Amino acid sequence: MATALLLPSFILLIGLALLVWSSDVFIDGSVSTAKHLSISPLIIGVVVLGFGTSMPEVLVAIQASLDNSPELAIGNAVGSNIANIGLVLGVTAIIAPIAVKSSLIKREIPVLLAISIGAYLLVIDQRLEFIDGLILLAGLVIAMIWMIRVNKDADPRDPLTSETSQAVDTMSEMPLKKSLILLITGLLILMGSAKMMVWGAVEIAQYFEVSELVIGLTIIAIGTSLPELAAAISAALKNEADLMIGNIVGSNLFNILAVMSVPALLAPTVLESALLNEDFPIMLGFTLAMLVLALSRRGGPSMINKFKGVLLFIAFISYIALLYMRSIAA
Repeated sequence: MATALLLPSFILLIGLALLVWSSDVFIDGSVSTAKHLSISPLIIGVVVLGFGTSMPEVLVAIQASLDNSPELAIGNAVGSNIANIGLVLGVTAIIAPIAVKSSLIKREIPVLLAISIGAYLLVIDQRLEFIDGLILLAGLVIAMIWMIRVNKDADPRDPLTSETSQAVDTMSEMPLKKSLILLITGLLILMGSAKMMVWGAVEIAQYFEVSELVIGLTIIAIGTSLPELAAAISAALKNEADLMIGNIVGSNLFNILAVMSVPALLAPTVLESALLNEDFPIMLGFTLAMLVLALSRRGGPSMINKFKGVLLFIAFISYIALLYMRSIAA
């Protein structure tokens, strides 16, 4: 490795490590603070946890947009969704089969697919503009209101409801002062680590003469998906893998509506044709594949088993290979 590449690579890796660590600190502090403020567990689960788990992607998107690298942010959103399904869901299913509740198949996954298609139609003119960001933000507000109502009216055994309650209940109780310290410290380190990752990623892209979009789709996307991957592996080893598909659906929804809205609002840009012709359709394909693979066969239980997990993982590796070949051809 050339000397000129050592510092950006080191900064990127340190930033990634800090991003993963500070994300957990921020979530713990946010949830504990919300509890002290007597915010309902439902709001904590849907809003606080939803934003918290997507905070690394959001802050990377903000920093990239402020540094005039909006395609890095867009690549992060699209690439993270592909990684969440192909890598995270695939690896989880390989370790332990995932039972999929009917409500996810009938409700959450189709909604995610519809939102993803809607986002694609917004940028099909190859432009991500300020008005697009406003539409995405409006969609985020509507989606959160819908999720809160769904949780409020749902049966306690509903997967989204039980997952939300379990996630909130397992958060440790802390004094308010400690909660605020963790929240602020986590946020500050998240901001700093996001800046480190963006700087390192841009330097690496310039060194290898590849587009920032490709770096966002690969290094940044996989990096910001590492917390989900770690949580998925831990859940699978504890025989709790069934909860992960709900996390993935929620994370992907926030990536589309919250993360993609950031570059639209802060740094409107013309998009690379490859994003619209290849990457976005591939993301839609992965989302559709998740729905199809989750469907039951012959009236049996809906299950994403090891074989389906292998298919998802192979598809993800094939996509990374496609990106590599595309960068060489460029």
